[in-house]
Amino acid sequence: MDSKLYNRTRVKYRIRKKVSGVSQKPRLSVFRSNKEIYCQLIDDVNGVTLASASSRGLKVDGPKILVAAEVGKILAVKAKSVGVNTVVFDRGGYLYHGRVKSLADGAREGGLIF
Repeated sequence: MDSKLYNRTRVKYRIRKKVSGVSQKPRLSVFRSNKEIYCQLIDDVNGVTLASASSRGLKVDGPKILVAAEVGKILAVKAKSVGVNTVVFDRGGYLYHGRVKSLADGAREGGLIF
């Protein structure tokens, strides 16, 4: 039962044991598919999504790494409008590399602290 999805799920649950978000410091959760990238700020105590961003409706041409950075900047702007400055990063079982790292760097450029 060693598939990529199974291994990523195990890592994801291992991360989620340690990482939890509250309303003042929500969890920045990342999901990455082959074509798109999605992220959201989640308050785990109340079970509420505070803000979200994705590459689905984005009109950015270029490599997926640049698109992910732009999604991070958009999420940072939405977080500021909700009143969030600091977050805790949840990479969702993915390696902190490539598009996931690019999204995190874009969110930092936008002003989020983590």
